[in-house]
Amino acid sequence: MSGIIRGLTENGARTDPASPDQRLLGRTYAIPFELVWQAATRLAGGGIRGWSLWIADDQVGRIEASTNPLIGPAADIHVIIGLDQNAQTRVDVVSMSRTHRGDLGRSRRNIGLFLKRLDKILNAEPGQILDATRTPAWLER
Repeated sequence: MSGIIRGLTENGARTDPASPDQRLLGRTYAIPFELVWQAATRLAGGGIRGWSLWIADDQVGRIEASTNPLIGPAADIHVIIGLDQNAQTRVDVVSMSRTHRGDLGRSRRNIGLFLKRLDKILNAEPGQILDATRTPAWLER
């Protein structure tokens, strides 16, 4: 689907390790859960302008927040943080516009911004951001 049509029809987005959109790949970090959790809650709790934290429950690995941008529709954000099958920290994000119209790509940008800022706060180096679609080299032996 072309970007223009998608922007006029989609009002939400979610991460997927196989997404063709680089912003929507989510993250698998070789960084401890607690460090990722603390950074994510700081971001959702005001570390990004216009974002407000509703719920942060580390027992289930769920953060719920909202965005209230100066321009464009508000959105609800759900961040899921947990351990994957290889005990690496996995971060997935869902952004849903509060309107029933297309959000002009705002949800995709919300996710991309959150993950980019999360990488920066964590000082994540390329070797610490893993490809979720590949088996880690240390398991291939």
